[in-house]
Amino acid sequence: MDTGLLRAKFKSLAPALNERARRIWAATEARAAGYGGITWVSRATGISYSTIVRGLKELEPAQTVDPGRIRRPGAGRKKNLEKDTTLLVDLEGLVEPTVSGDPQSPLRWTSKSLRTLTGELQAMGHSIGRQSVATLLYAADYSLQGNRKSQEGPNPPDRDAQFRYINRQIRQFQAAGQPVISVDTKKKELVGNFKNAGKQWRPKGTPELVRVHDFIIPEQGKAIPYGVYDLTRNAGWVSVGIDHDTASFAARTIGRWWQKMGRPLYRDANTLLITADGGGSNGSRIRLWKWELQQLANRTGLSVTLCHFPPGTSKWNKIEHRLFSYISTHWRGRPLVSLAVIVNLIASTRTQGGLRVRCELDKGQYPKGQDVSNKQMAQVCLVPHRFHGNWNYTIHPKQRTN
Repeated sequence: MDTGLLRAKFKSLAPALNERARRIWAATEARAAGYGGITWVSRATGISYSTIVRGLKELEPAQTVDPGRIRRPGAGRKKNLEKDTTLLVDLEGLVEPTVSGDPQSPLRWTSKSLRTLTGELQAMGHSIGRQSVATLLYAADYSLQGNRKSQEGPNPPDRDAQFRYINRQIRQFQAAGQPVISVDTKKKELVGNFKNAGKQWRPKGTPELVRVHDFIIPEQGKAIPYGVYDLTRNAGWVSVGIDHDTASFAARTIGRWWQKMGRPLYRDANTLLITADGGGSNGSRIRLWKWELQQLANRTGLSVTLCHFPPGTSKWNKIEHRLFSYISTHWRGRPLVSLAVIVNLIASTRTQGGLRVRCELDKGQYPKGQDVSNKQMAQVCLVPHRFHGNWNYTIHPKQRTN
């Protein structure tokens, strides 16, 4: 139901309609809209709810109305705005004080519900009810809205150019039959009988009882899922760690994916393309990350190419909405009571588009604060690309000497 379109239609028709014709037209639109149509039409046009109901009754076949009974122009009850010329100004001052220039608005730091707005207007001397306040708000193009994430901070130079570069690299690798993966760490999860967002079907009146407070249970700890998503095969691998989210853990996960999923599928591969965020355990400035990738390249014989997303653009990473989002949907409303439950829920994630996921528990220890010396970094066979070598580079395996 397009409120703006209906409002524009009413503004065009209103001058040509008398009181009864407006009532019948509004009732026709409400009937066509179906459930909730009366409220929708009332808010869009300003015609009262009771008037539209009356029009609906007149549309009934058995209803007869004297065609001569048409209200004279100007007759009937006056609208609130006609009787109270300051009403709309005061309402807008309460709803959006920064627009109206009133930093001392009584509602600046309080909830702006219909009940509260109505009470404040009544305290200011206006005679109005909640339904009328709602009608005025909708007529002034206000609506109930939540927060929306959109402010990413200043865009880094060559942000869009980096996206285009990543896309070109992906197409080239895929055309050559080489593996392309997206990697990242999913949100860490507390292990235990904690509330998990979402709902699931259960017998009526028997919700699953969970803890009131989300305090970590030391003996159970937390789960750290690190994922690998194959962009070509639409397949995922997740290692669930129990220690720390470090570059070593990230690189070992990629190695496990290659050993158990990647190598059987890409037997002729000699290179690997990884797209990753610019920060975190796989950040573009992490020396340990590059050192661990060198060890991965040495073990597998693959040349590993890295393309990092620019700062503040992690939501564009494919793994976020092609793997992690489906995992979150799959286990919504399910308390993650144990590591076994977490691993099984991740591994059973499926989609109609063919997504399949493998998951294993990684009990390895990955201590924080592992330093990589300059001598070790000198052993990394890293070749930066000509375009933004800080974001795009290839690590070649070291040549074995006899």
